Amino acid sequence: MLRDVQDEIIRLKKEKDICILAHSYQNEEILEVADFVGDSYQLSLKAKEAKQGTVLMCGVRFMAETVKMLSPEKTVYLVNPQAGCAMADMMDKEIVSQLKEMYPDYTVVAYINTTADLKTICDVCVTSSSAVKIVNNIENKNILFVPDCNLGAYVQKQCPEKNIKLVNGGCPTHAKITASDVKKAKEQHPGALFLVHPECQPEVVEQADFVGSTSAIMDYAEKSEASEFIIGTENSIYQHLQYKCPEKRFYPLSINMICQNMRITTLADVLDCINGRGGEQILLDPETIKKAVGCIDKMIELG
Repeated sequence: MLRDVQDEIIRLKKEKDICILAHSYQNEEILEVADFVGDSYQLSLKAKEAKQGTVLMCGVRFMAETVKMLSPEKTVYLVNPQAGCAMADMMDKEIVSQLKEMYPDYTVVAYINTTADLKTICDVCVTSSSAVKIVNNIENKNILFVPDCNLGAYVQKQCPEKNIKLVNGGCPTHAKITASDVKKAKEQHPGALFLVHPECQPEVVEQADFVGSTSAIMDYAEKSEASEFIIGTENSIYQHLQYKCPEKRFYPLSINMICQNMRITTLADVLDCINGRGGEQILLDPETIKKAVGCIDKMIELG
């Protein structure tokens, strides 16, 4: 039955000239029907290069918005309209505008995990993999980093010459993991390397053997000569790595590292969207796109 649904999706996407994007946190059966799999910004670049005029995003809303921002001429759908992002939704233009008034001489750095609307008033975007490099390349010493204080703390440690102001926000899935979770996992798997996402708390990150984005974690694990790994990010990643590297052993840092927003999208949702029975078309006005893309253009310029 599952294979039948996948085959029908593959047939329809070819027939209707549709490109399917899937974030790495999606379930394996969705990744198998996607044209491109990866991190959020990476997917938006792939969508821009794709020849198809219609794009389906299996991920969360801010990711679909980024695709639309970089490919405004394309028709973009969020496969499951309920798939939001708690981190992206925790700050809006009003909050950041107030912060800018409080710190007028600060450069506002926005994590890519923010809404298109919020990006319109920020100076530059960063991804988890580019944040350190870009902040280092900003001329201004004073940095206001939003919304993830954990990623911001990681950048702060790597860029001690910068005066980085952090705001209390972040990813609930990564932030709830504690140092005791790391201790427990290492006791259970003493020979395993610990790979972690910088959205985790500083006391978790500092115990890692490797710190990086989702794609970087997967790439490190695949290329490493080590045979055992504790994966400190959304649990879908340790599952995907089990498929990619069956000769290696992968363990979740915690059974609680599950993003409900990412997991809400199902294979049936993809089929419904491709058939015109589901999903939500992402619509952004030209002025929002212009201002928000400026934030991303600055990221490209700096890093």
